[in-house]
Amino acid sequence: MDIISSKTETLYGEINCPGDKSISQRAVILSGLLNGDLKVKNFLFAADPLSTLNAMRELGLQVTIENEIISIHAKDSLLKSPKMELNLGNSGTGIRLISGLIGGLGLHATLTGDDSLSKRPMKRITKPLSEMGINIFAESNRPPLQFKGAKLQKKFRYHMPVASAQLKSCLLLAAVAGEMELELVEPVVSRNHTELMLQSFGANICSELTENGHYIKYVPERMIETDFIEIVGDFSSAAFFIIAGLITPESDICIKGVGINPSRAKLVEILLDMGAKIELVNSSTVNGEKIADLKVQYSELQSINISPEDVPVIIDEIPILLIAAIFAKGKTTINGAEELRVKESDRLAAMEAGLKALGVQVSSSHDSIDVEGNPNFDLESLTIIDSFGDHRIAMSFLVLGQRVAGDILVKDCNNIQTSYPDFMRDMIKLGGSLEEYAK
Repeated sequence: MDIISSKTETLYGEINCPGDKSISQRAVILSGLLNGDLKVKNFLFAADPLSTLNAMRELGLQVTIENEIISIHAKDSLLKSPKMELNLGNSGTGIRLISGLIGGLGLHATLTGDDSLSKRPMKRITKPLSEMGINIFAESNRPPLQFKGAKLQKKFRYHMPVASAQLKSCLLLAAVAGEMELELVEPVVSRNHTELMLQSFGANICSELTENGHYIKYVPERMIETDFIEIVGDFSSAAFFIIAGLITPESDICIKGVGINPSRAKLVEILLDMGAKIELVNSSTVNGEKIADLKVQYSELQSINISPEDVPVIIDEIPILLIAAIFAKGKTTINGAEELRVKESDRLAAMEAGLKALGVQVSSSHDSIDVEGNPNFDLESLTIIDSFGDHRIAMSFLVLGQRVAGDILVKDCNNIQTSYPDFMRDMIKLGGSLEEYAK
């Protein structure tokens, strides 16, 4: 599916933020380790979480869905080796987190995915999982991943080479499933959804910042039963509408129910430093996660320099931040972003290619990207952009099309289904102009 994005005069109104993709996946995976039945509200019914949910079903988790409420029947259930390969589709989160679960339980299984996922490197998890005592094999350190049981250590300490929420969560799940004491040190704090969810289940887990990095310790202990989990709104999805509101003249929008976990919502702080008009209202806490409504108005932006320390907590928002940088006065520089080269696409290369096609002054190195901003930037004619099969690249350029005079045709937008199936509906609700291209 190709989509044309056309200029709109303004964006106005409110939308509800869709459920968080990462937390949705963590909820169904962790529920398999609880001895009790529970319901999950505001689960994101998108391709990635559904791939994870289906994989958990193949592992023996009993699940029913009614009126968009997921009921998980885990009481006295036993996760077991699946009879068939587990296909995680395009979900890097799903394959890495379920790897920890399967490894910790000592199951026999093969995990695979689509063409994109099959190209993504997995050494980051296979190395420490093997050191834990898990028998795992991956040719060229890429999917498929084959698990053939485990002889786990009682204690495991690991100094993570990079700050990565997926790696951290994989190892924590292996420790929880295998009843292993675990100590982790990551260079800087990465997103902490797994730690917060474990804490909400009563797990014995603690963390602190030290001179050597972010220290996390887990000690096996029976978790408490819970009967309800509510998934907060996905900040990474909200980010597209935050930027859309900031760059589209006279816009005034509200995004309701957004998760503003401090390890996740750093983009708000960055945008405020750029001069953005963003207000957080109706703040509360849900299952240990902070939540608020975000009010956003059109703003005149200034450029900013992003340091490597901030990249792990804005990693998914960098493509859309680069769209904001187009209209910021001065040059925006993002350093230490090498991780973007091994996402659903090489996102540094994909964004550079798209921006150059539009006439934006942009350059990149192996781990950085610079954008020379122009508050008066515009297009006069149709420009075709390749999404490279990446949902965040696709949505970023569709947001840009709301601001410029020339239409933007984004190729291969089916990937948006992996994280935000209602993206077009919500943009149109606010007054945006998106339509499927009829070839």
